[in-house]
Amino acid sequence: MNNGVEILDTTLRDGAQGEGISFSVQDKLAVVRTLDELGVSWIEAGNPGSNSKDMEFFRLASDLRLKNAKLCAFGPTRKKGLKPESDPQVKSLLIANTPAVVIFGKSWDLHVREVLRVSPEENIAMIAETAAFLKAWGKMLIYDAEHFFDGWLANPDYALASVKAVIDAGADRIVLCDTNGGSFPDTIAEGIKAVLGLTASARSPALIGIHAHDDSGFASANTVTAVKAGARHVQGTLVGFGERCGNTSLAAVIPSIEIKLGRPCLPPGKLELLCDMTRAVAEIANVSVPDNLPYVGAHAFSHKAGMHADAIIKIRESFEHIDPSLVGNDRRFLMSEAGGRSAVAERVKKIDPSITRDHPVTAVLAQKMKTLEAEGWQFEGADGSFELLARRVLAVEYKPLFHIEAYRVVSEHPTGETLACSHAWVKVLVDSQYEIAAAEGDGPVNALDGALRRALTRFFPELQRVRLSDYKVRVIDGIEATAAKVRVLIESTDGIDVWTTVGVSADIIDASRAALVDSIEYKLIGDMEKESNDG
Repeated sequence: MNNGVEILDTTLRDGAQGEGISFSVQDKLAVVRTLDELGVSWIEAGNPGSNSKDMEFFRLASDLRLKNAKLCAFGPTRKKGLKPESDPQVKSLLIANTPAVVIFGKSWDLHVREVLRVSPEENIAMIAETAAFLKAWGKMLIYDAEHFFDGWLANPDYALASVKAVIDAGADRIVLCDTNGGSFPDTIAEGIKAVLGLTASARSPALIGIHAHDDSGFASANTVTAVKAGARHVQGTLVGFGERCGNTSLAAVIPSIEIKLGRPCLPPGKLELLCDMTRAVAEIANVSVPDNLPYVGAHAFSHKAGMHADAIIKIRESFEHIDPSLVGNDRRFLMSEAGGRSAVAERVKKIDPSITRDHPVTAVLAQKMKTLEAEGWQFEGADGSFELLARRVLAVEYKPLFHIEAYRVVSEHPTGETLACSHAWVKVLVDSQYEIAAAEGDGPVNALDGALRRALTRFFPELQRVRLSDYKVRVIDGIEATAAKVRVLIESTDGIDVWTTVGVSADIIDASRAALVDSIEYKLIGDMEKESNDG
């Protein structure tokens, strides 16, 4: 990697400090395996001195056989008045038994005076002595210069002196942190160049790195700017979550660095895994990948306007800055009255390659879609339902796999401490065979979903892997008050693929039923086609 940029993912440390994020030990091990498969260089896996869970993780992680990544334990410099060898947190970095350690120290004299309450000289001694101690133990040392850019603006001489202390102690990486996330790109570039001047005369020059937060919306821009200014080590979290507004999203900056700057970050062939690996980490963290996340989000290569769709079919570069397949993503044409026939035809080609913009089926489907949207249906966020609509219009490509003969949903709201619950009963017909099932749920839709899956699992056992990952309801026309139609959008996943379906009715349960039926049919038809193609 002569001109490469190494990646350190801190999902399990800085990312775990984000609101709503919590990892079990097994979650952390799963994230490590995923990041290793993606091919990041370093995984900052936790602070062993701060909690027993992280220490247990490091104990178990010692048995992992990683192919690409190396683990780092994270912790502070020694405390005031202690020697590194007698500081419990510093010692915990050795107990973690990782090939590399990350320590952080103060670069901003404000923090030295008002937070640590130590003299400027003592702070520099804390940094230098901790670094020298860990290097003496043979550790690869990454130093995070916390609040570097704020400190450099306030007192540049002191900020640089704090960094020089760790350079002289033999640190392998010097990472400049925009900890408050408030710096502008020009400040980042100037700060990187100033520290590069310090390392130029070092006996063994350390790589300079960047660690940015997104409090001003500049995390990605600041990270790319740092690389262009000379940084060769980038820290962030894959999905972008982290404290406050989050960290640099590595999924958003790795492609910019690799594709647009021509600087490799991952092993050859790994970039195309980026989309799937980002979703995998998000799934473990029990969050969704933001739809508008650059490169890997569901909206990153979505096109709605008819003129845009027509242009991009003719020449990709007209409305796409890269080929989405480079990062494992897909182009999506949003199906709506604004989409035009070109977009409709392009989507239907996945079912029948003979369909063109001028094919009669395209006109019929476009008109059908406009009619349904006038009634409150919406297909731009429901790809699964649009594909089923297309199959129904094509007719020969669609055959219902089951039929709901009858269903009933009852909700109970007892008084006292007993919680409310719902019960559903459903009767389905599959290949002339009837099946009846019932289920209890937290609400009517949950109960109906459980009963329907229970009835169908005898015929389609693959449905055991499917679960609802999101459920949205919107009132279409508030003028009718409680008699208004509602639109229900259901997002489903089998742990690998994600799809969305829609239902519309004046009855919220019936709208949910329509979306549930589409969700199950979309999954079953997709599996049947995959088996046919594999065969």
